Amino acid sequence: MDAVTVLSRNELVKRAAELGPVLRENAQSSEEQRRLNAETLESLSGSGLLRMRVPHRFGGFESDARTVADVLAELARGDGSAAWTASVWLISSWMVGLFPDPVREEVFADPDVRISGILSPTAMAVPVEGGYRVNGKWAFNTGCLHSSWNVNAAVRPAPDGQFEPVMVLIPMSELHIVDDWHTAGMRGSGSVSTVAEEVFVPEERLLPMGPVIGGAHPLQQDPSAPMWRAPFMPIACTTVGAVASGLAQGARDAFMARLPGRKITYTDYAEQEAAPVTHLQVADATVRVDEAAFHVARMADLIDDKAVTGQAWSLEERGRARLDLGAACLRAKEAVDVFAGASGGSSLRLDVPIQRIERDIRALHLHAIMHPNTNFELYGRMACGLAPNTQYL
Repeated sequence: MDAVTVLSRNELVKRAAELGPVLRENAQSSEEQRRLNAETLESLSGSGLLRMRVPHRFGGFESDARTVADVLAELARGDGSAAWTASVWLISSWMVGLFPDPVREEVFADPDVRISGILSPTAMAVPVEGGYRVNGKWAFNTGCLHSSWNVNAAVRPAPDGQFEPVMVLIPMSELHIVDDWHTAGMRGSGSVSTVAEEVFVPEERLLPMGPVIGGAHPLQQDPSAPMWRAPFMPIACTTVGAVASGLAQGARDAFMARLPGRKITYTDYAEQEAAPVTHLQVADATVRVDEAAFHVARMADLIDDKAVTGQAWSLEERGRARLDLGAACLRAKEAVDVFAGASGGSSLRLDVPIQRIERDIRALHLHAIMHPNTNFELYGRMACGLAPNTQYL
């Protein structure tokens, strides 16, 4: 592989911003197709942004967490489904970066490869000669319709009679698609289900999940690379939290774009922008937009600072990653709700972006790993001296 020109944060964010008009233009088409529009997909793939979590030696940029977060937030201003799908591809590329070199050489032969993935271990991996036989079903498999590989969670039998969570890397061609993505939010993400039926996974394409969650990464092939010097969950939380933050920014963009010339029906306000209630709404929502961005940036910066210094992660810091994710999701949804509530009955039309943004942020808000109450309870119990009630830290 020739020397890679690593693009700066400014350049990558600039490219994401330049995609905004394309994403906005095709968002409704993606919704109707229940997967990303072809032009959106082509634009994302051609932008180089999907290389941010690909190893240097395979043509990737190994971008830091703050860069990834800023790029995804910018993409979400254009289309939440596109940004969410990109976030899953980036997280999955990071995960595949932990596999042995022969596996990485195969997968990253194309540095723009798209890899989808699921963290919930809803499949069984049974040991057989040379590897594992995998059976199971994964729901919410975002981006798999446009991916070449799937890195999915499963469990395998452990010597003590228990079951150990693992990640299995499977070509998409070996999985069955269940076209069941009929939803009210994130419709364009194509998050259908996939099924594995007696799929053989070679030994080298299985990765124990415990060390990955804990940040040990025993198979790490690039120990000097800062990108993998963090537990998985803080990285994942920052990545998906950026999408929520970007949706809140997109809601503000959409509201302000429609504001000039609008009136408040059944009142004397011929211009909505002249009404004191509008001033209060815009200020209130803007504060919440900024707070959502703050929580994402705080965790991204902590990841990057620790990657440089090599400092270990405390349990409290890992819990705070979940806290920041919950806070970002909550503040983003609150901001969108304010802007949507001030947008009037005409905003119910499908060609008005705010209604799509409102549905998308609600979908993220309900995600099991993103729900504010779940994350707040987790951090609160840890702050009060109790053990965490999850392994996903």
